[in-house]
Amino acid sequence: MKNPFKKLFKSEEAQFITVVSGLPRSGTSMMMKMLEAGGILPIIDNIRTADEDNPKGYYEFERVKAIDKGDTEWVADAQGKSVKVISALLKHLPSDHQYRVIFIRRHMDEILASQRKMLLRRGEDPDKMDDAEMALLFEKHVSQVETWLHSQPNMKVLYVHYSNVLTDPELYATQVNNFLGGTLDIHKMAEVVDPDLYRNRS
Repeated sequence: MKNPFKKLFKSEEAQFITVVSGLPRSGTSMMMKMLEAGGILPIIDNIRTADEDNPKGYYEFERVKAIDKGDTEWVADAQGKSVKVISALLKHLPSDHQYRVIFIRRHMDEILASQRKMLLRRGEDPDKMDDAEMALLFEKHVSQVETWLHSQPNMKVLYVHYSNVLTDPELYATQVNNFLGGTLDIHKMAEVVDPDLYRNRS
């Protein structure tokens, strides 16, 4: 006999917001693209368009950058969808929603190399801060964010390493799919992973 409440439970479970997070230049745009291919609608505005640094697009929503100033009205509309939120802004997400956070990790030297190239292309000084000092600050920040995430009852977290996804996209697409409820198209997710974009290897 079919459970009459199964559909209701499934509907309630789908109300969580999928958040893709990590440090800048860690591979969050790639994960957003995977989720879109798998069947999750992204919250984006296309204000920041694709360029040499992110040829597949940034998958950003400008209002996210103002959540620390109280702009959170849009969050309710993100239920059942995905949105990119950098690690420094996670703590400003409203606590009255449920979140599944996919946190992208990447080798620190690769993040710094990618940022350096991006700053050079923009005509900015990449030497404003020493790489070693920046790495220490980033690592301390990530440690604090991870500790905070584990203390949040409304957030479930999956940690995914950027280089691992590029090495075996189908395996990690399967992990993400399981984490988000098992309804995504794993093969389409894996197909959009482009190893040619791994340009700052350790």
